[in-house]
Amino acid sequence: MPQTSRSDLDKETIAKAYGRWAPVYDLVFGAIFEHGRHAAIAAAERIGGRILEVGIGTGLSLPYYSPDVRLTGVDISEPMLRKAQQRVAELGLNNVDALAVMDAEHLDFPDTSFDVIVAQYVITTVPNPEATLDEFARVLRPGGEIVLVSRVGAEAGLRRALERWFAPAARKLGWRTEFSFKRYASWAKTTHNVQLVERRTMPPFGHFSLIRFAKAGGTALTRQTAARAAG
Repeated sequence: MPQTSRSDLDKETIAKAYGRWAPVYDLVFGAIFEHGRHAAIAAAERIGGRILEVGIGTGLSLPYYSPDVRLTGVDISEPMLRKAQQRVAELGLNNVDALAVMDAEHLDFPDTSFDVIVAQYVITTVPNPEATLDEFARVLRPGGEIVLVSRVGAEAGLRRALERWFAPAARKLGWRTEFSFKRYASWAKTTHNVQLVERRTMPPFGHFSLIRFAKAGGTALTRQTAARAAG
């Protein structure tokens, strides 16, 4: 399985980068990522129950969840999380159980704590993507799903060349441009209790995908995932 060294991206760089983004994040990225955000929420709500959103940021997605689900949000950036907390207070979002500063690779929750793990535009920003996905799988209950909206790098051609050229600048901004789908698929293949059930291209420009993984062990898992994959 491919691994990325800690020198590629580190937690301090990421936290500082998103601290700088916090004042303008909603303005810059709110509309651009709206389609992916709503797709992730819809996928999560098909499972329902207790939902953990990792990389909650300024809480843009929180008002769009059904009041019937219970939400916990974590983020490595304290300035981003403060904006999320303000949003929860201003909108009276009573289904938000907790918001906390937390490292995605070391979640402070017991095993099998959540029915769904949502991570939007997160996996290509963490120092150790596969270890972070392992942590998602740990805190996910059997029969639950990991729902990602994530960048998928080009395999070849001009776009791949541009991604490689822009990679050093992107790391300073807090993300990777090069991250092929093979890494997601390889992780699922080597994680025995998790299977890939969906990949769907998302705007803008098809550079992102909705990616869903199901964790084995739930009584309804086989029927649900078979039906969704077929549909």
